[in-house]
Amino acid sequence: MHANSDQQPAADDEKPDEKAADKDAVDSQAPEKDAEEEVPAGPDVPAPPVEELREAMDWAFEGEEIEGDLLDAFARHAHLVLDENRRVNITAILDPKEVAAKHYLDSWRITQFLPLFGHTVIDIGTGGGFPAIPVALAEPMARVTAIDSTRKKADFVQRSVDELGLKNVNVQWGRAEDWLLTERADVAIFRAVSSVRENVRTLRKVKQSVRDVVMLKGKSWSREVRAAEREAERLGFHLDTVWEYTLPGELGDHVILVYKAPGSQGL
Repeated sequence: MHANSDQQPAADDEKPDEKAADKDAVDSQAPEKDAEEEVPAGPDVPAPPVEELREAMDWAFEGEEIEGDLLDAFARHAHLVLDENRRVNITAILDPKEVAAKHYLDSWRITQFLPLFGHTVIDIGTGGGFPAIPVALAEPMARVTAIDSTRKKADFVQRSVDELGLKNVNVQWGRAEDWLLTERADVAIFRAVSSVRENVRTLRKVKQSVRDVVMLKGKSWSREVRAAEREAERLGFHLDTVWEYTLPGELGDHVILVYKAPGSQGL
């Protein structure tokens, strides 16, 4: 591990896509949500039982200081996700160990790196609820908004929140840019939504509504950062911290980037 500091609906089911890829800087190593949507599990692929998913959580989180009750909750949510995946394309990651590491360990690490107690968080393009639901489960005193431009996904996340009894999650169907016109967040999170450059562009009109911008990326993150450098500087976003880590089972190198928004003093 390494750290450096220095709308309205367009149609009944869909809103304008807020995940347009930046052709000059796409991180092919990250678990891209757009790519996941292209590969449905299909009705003939049953969700693994909760017990199998719980064992996968033990594998992924081996050596981490984490409560068993939290891993239980992660396994329950994973089962909901993979069961829903038979009807709505949420994820192409189906192997229980990969699900545990790439969706839950990845999301949970945010709560270990950032002090989210008492803070407001917006998960932009939440998909199946990542990282919003793992973050909310791990830090119940954080106030989390999960937002997605696809109604079916937002509806599923709401059902998951209800099933898990989460009181600190607000689910929104829409565009984050529109929500942030009237609301504020201490932390805005992009988990493999698009390139760094497109992400800062997404916030250009609402940059005063957030303080820290967190992006989860794969091993080619440095190329994206370089490609976005001029745009980020123009818009007033400053790369403050980089946390690198390796997923278990040779599942790849990932990184958490923290950008400070204009005028932000940070958490």
